[in-house]
Amino acid sequence: MQYDLIVVGGSFAGLSAATQVARARRRVLVIDAGQPRNRFAAHSHGFLGQDGRTPADILGDARRQLLAYPTATIVDAYAANAEAAGEGFAVALEDGKTFEGARLLLATGVRDNLPDIPGLQEQWGKTVLHCPYCHGYEAAGGPLGVLAVGAISMHQALLIPDWGDVTLFTNAAFEPDAEQMRALEARGVKLEPVRIAACEADGADGLAVRLEDGRAVLVKALFTAPRTSMASPLAEQLGCAFAEGGLGPIIKVDELQQTSVPGVYAAGDAARSMTNIAFAVADGAFAGVSAHRSLIFG
Repeated sequence: MQYDLIVVGGSFAGLSAATQVARARRRVLVIDAGQPRNRFAAHSHGFLGQDGRTPADILGDARRQLLAYPTATIVDAYAANAEAAGEGFAVALEDGKTFEGARLLLATGVRDNLPDIPGLQEQWGKTVLHCPYCHGYEAAGGPLGVLAVGAISMHQALLIPDWGDVTLFTNAAFEPDAEQMRALEARGVKLEPVRIAACEADGADGLAVRLEDGRAVLVKALFTAPRTSMASPLAEQLGCAFAEGGLGPIIKVDELQQTSVPGVYAAGDAARSMTNIAFAVADGAFAGVSAHRSLIFG
């Protein structure tokens, strides 16, 4: 085997895992396509010691620190295929180049699939957001919106009033029942049943939510919970089992972050329902330690 561990995905979970293995003086390869999930966000918040920095700067430091270990290598490329090979695994790049490793760790992340509303994608990570713990403080103290995508939006609508005055845009995706309406009213949430026609920057660091009846509702930020899908086909190629997360499928892992395929580990957003940078770093570190220990203890 060329490597003791191959990590696919060089964002927060992947680099965290690789660092543990490099510090054990094992040969580790990170294959990274350069498409972290939070690339749309200008700043990262709530991550201990790194609050307010850009995600790119944090990852840049992490890459440099990893490469200071002589047994660590990073290849900037897209991993197109993975399969069992002898007693380990082979990962092929788009150009056909193949690497082999005794263990494989998937930190491949997920893709956010936003509702089909004009302007929503353009504002994603700016004034259209998914996590109040990551971005709520900066948008707090004024009007906020929640764009419903289904029943899970009830949770967001009840949570986000701690950061501002909330309007729930049901957008024909969710209709609260009488009990839910009482809960929303108790939290001061206003209901807007008219469908959204488009979203656009309001010229003052906020968002104009334009409704089909011609009105525009101005908010500092619009929170939503888009469905997610795997950003990489590797877990499916390898035959890993999946579980249903809150917003989409996730790779099923055990208490050691190992998938249903022995020798294949997973960490980060692809393998958990509740996601942020701190969770990804923690899961990655534990997955890296688990993968290393398996090389010794089986």
